[in-house]
Formats: sequence, C-alpha cells, structure tokens
Amino acid sequence: MSQPPVVTRFAPSPTGYLHIGGARTALFNWLFARGRGGKFLLRIEDTDRARSTPAATAAILKGLTWLGLDWDGEPISQFARAPRHAEVAHAMLATGHAYKCFASQDEIAEFRETARAEGRSTLYQSPWRDADPVDYPDAPFVLRLKAPRDGATVIHDQVQGDVTWANDQLDDMVLLRSDGTPTYMLAVVVDDHDMGVTHVIRGDDHLANAARQMQIYHAMGWDIPVFAHIPLIHGPDGKKLSKRHGALGVEEYQAMGYPAAAMRNYLARLGWSHGDDEFFTDAQAQQWFGFDGIGKSPARFDFKKLDHVSGQHIAAMSEAELLAEVLIYAAATAGPALTPAQIDGLTRAMPALQPGCKTLKNLMEKAYFVLGSRPFTPDEAAAKALDAPAQAILAELTPQLQNASWTRESLEAIVASVAETHGVKMGKLAQPLRAALAGRTVSPSVFDMMIVIGREETIARLNDTQG
Repeated sequence: MSQPPVVTRFAPSPTGYLHIGGARTALFNWLFARGRGGKFLLRIEDTDRARSTPAATAAILKGLTWLGLDWDGEPISQFARAPRHAEVAHAMLATGHAYKCFASQDEIAEFRETARAEGRSTLYQSPWRDADPVDYPDAPFVLRLKAPRDGATVIHDQVQGDVTWANDQLDDMVLLRSDGTPTYMLAVVVDDHDMGVTHVIRGDDHLANAARQMQIYHAMGWDIPVFAHIPLIHGPDGKKLSKRHGALGVEEYQAMGYPAAAMRNYLARLGWSHGDDEFFTDAQAQQWFGFDGIGKSPARFDFKKLDHVSGQHIAAMSEAELLAEVLIYAAATAGPALTPAQIDGLTRAMPALQPGCKTLKNLMEKAYFVLGSRPFTPDEAAAKALDAPAQAILAELTPQLQNASWTRESLEAIVASVAETHGVKMGKLAQPLRAALAGRTVSPSVFDMMIVIGREETIARLNDTQG
C-alpha cells in the first residue's frame, strides 16, 4: 500500500512579527515537504480576535516570502472555519465523546480551591460528565471532551521518542465555549485533519498539547499525523531566546543585510545537522533533511556563526546574483532608489566588493566610493587620515597619476615610489588615499577603487581634498 503524499503546515498566530523561532519551524516544514514532493500549507491561527491583526498577518506573509518559503494554495484562516469546528464538537456530543457542562466559573474555582486544600489533584472533574439530559438546566453551557479516565495516551514522537501521559492527569478540556466559539485545541485538530496534514512539525512547547489533541483524533476515528516536536532556540548563554539575544522579526535580519539563502542555511543548522556540513544549498537541504538529524537539546543562536555562513553564501554567488541581492536589499531598507549610474558603478565594482563581505550591508558600506558623489565629505575617521602631512604627500602623488599607465601594477609602483620618497610605508599612504577616494576608512583596496572609478575621477577626488 503506497504512502499518502506528505503534507506539512506552518500555523502562526498573527499577534506580532514572524520571529526567528517561527521562521525555523516554517523552514523545517518546508524542507520536509519539498524534499519529498509534498505540499507545504499555511494556516493563520487568528481565533484570538483581540490580539490578531491584519498587519501581523501581512508581516508574517512578507517574512516567509523574503525567506523564500513558498507555500501551496491560499493561506487558510482558522477563524473563518469556526462553523466547521463547532460541527465536529457536536458530532462528538452525538456519539457520546463530548458532553454539556453547565458549571460556572465560580463553581470551577471553588472545586479547585477545595481540592488544593485537601491535597487532591486540581484537574477539574465536572459533575455533568455523566448527567442525564433530563436534568439539564436552562443555562449557558460549554461542550467538554469526555476524555478517557483510565490507561495512558502515548505520543510516538519522531524527535522526542515515545512520550506517555497517564489519562487521569488529562482533564476534560473545553471544545466549545458557552458562546459557541471553538477553542484553539479543537480548531487545530479539525484544521489539520481537514487540510490532510500528514506530519505535524512544531516546537516542543506544544508537546503537552499533542496528548490532549490525540484524544480528539481518537474520538473522531481520524488518522493521527506523525508528530515531530523540535526543541526551542536558546541564546548563546543557554537561556531562552529573547530580544537581547536576537529574537527579532525576520525583517530585522533582512535589514541587517543577511541574504535569504544564508538565513535558510543557518536556520536549518539550528537544531538539525547533516554530518559536519555547515554550508549547503536549498537542494541539498531538501534532499538531506529528516527527523533523524534533529537533536533533542535546544539549539543556540550565534551571530558569529550566522555571519560566517552569510559570508560563505555571498562569496559563492555569481556577480549577477549578488547584484540582484544587493538591489533587493537596497529596496527593502527604504533608502532612495539607486540610480542607473550607481547600479553601473556597483556592477563594475563587484569583483572588488565581494571578497570578505559578511553581509549585504557590509558590501554597501564598502561600495560607498561608487554610490556617493563628489565632493566626498570625509567621515570622522577619514578626516583624521587627511591631516596636513598626508595632504602634502597626496599633492605630490596627484600629478604623477596624470600620465600613468592605468593598470594595477603601474599604480602600485607610483604609490610605492612616493611613499619611499617620504620614508613611509605603503599602508601609511594608503589610508589618506582611501579617505580621499571614498571619504571612508572602510572600502576595497585603493588600487581597486582607482581602477573602477578611472583616472579622471581619481584625480578629481584627490584635488578635492587639497582645495
């Protein structure tokens, strides 16, 4: 009998941005489905109407799109499916797997206080569980799952192994509130079943939910998906990831200049491994990804490792690919649109800009010498390099460049000769030369810049500093 096609899903709550943990969960689901020719679906769990916002939904979709995690079909709204959730709850009521509970909040609170005082379990046990319908009052009620009291519920988890809960430790959870709205626990199961989800890959903070959700599957006689609960991400100090560690929205990483391919690579390695491979393509990740590579311990987020992976991806791109990434980055950071002249400058400068860059932001900083325009106002560090002695040396160098053969070897020889005449090392002359050509101390080599901008522009910039 053939296996059904793989269907995974990512189901974020639209109450804020797409954070890095959610992005990693989406990536794992995407890799698993795409590597097996399956479907990756998106569901927006917007049942919390007080906290769910269209802006947050838009931010999540934008974040996934930038990351390159394409989903199949239209995103599904959980809130819009409330009638279907209620239908399932009533089906369980009709088969005796659910019951009406008329207990008030005060009665439930009183039960728990008494149980606590007597040292008993505070799990609520409703007196309405086996009540005769003829005794029902004309009052508001909730629908509760009639959970098994004996035995155990076992989750055969692909990451955590078999996890067992004694059924007497699981309460009769509410399926429908007194206003008829479904609870999250019910909605998740109904949606996953109706969407044909075969594998539920999510954070291990949902592991306890799985035991209770399993009971709904059993009550409805539905096939149970394969569960894989992945450890959460921690900061470098081993504590739960927070904003101070880098638990930012995905768009923040785009603004910091990390290419999407580098983020996919790095996030895949947060909690999953394939031997010692650190750098890999999407095709490799999709081919390799499986549950056996996921560890049980929390992964640690590390900006140094992210920088290293990002630098590898930038180095591996063709110049055309890198230019396209830079243009996307420039547009996303809301700066003024690059002019045709600036794009032409970037294109010509790319061989000098690409080596050693960790981020696209870093590359743009190095590219200032072709993105800026005369006269270049030196920043504070560059201004210090352009002191009076340095300007005197540059004044001597400038006329010698007028008739130089405009090759790297010739330019290096002229600069070395002037430096020797003044008894300084080449590096001592390179700093003021860099400051004059770029107005910055961060740039490619001075000779790369001179070749890219040409003789006329080089001499004009040197003359500007001697005005």
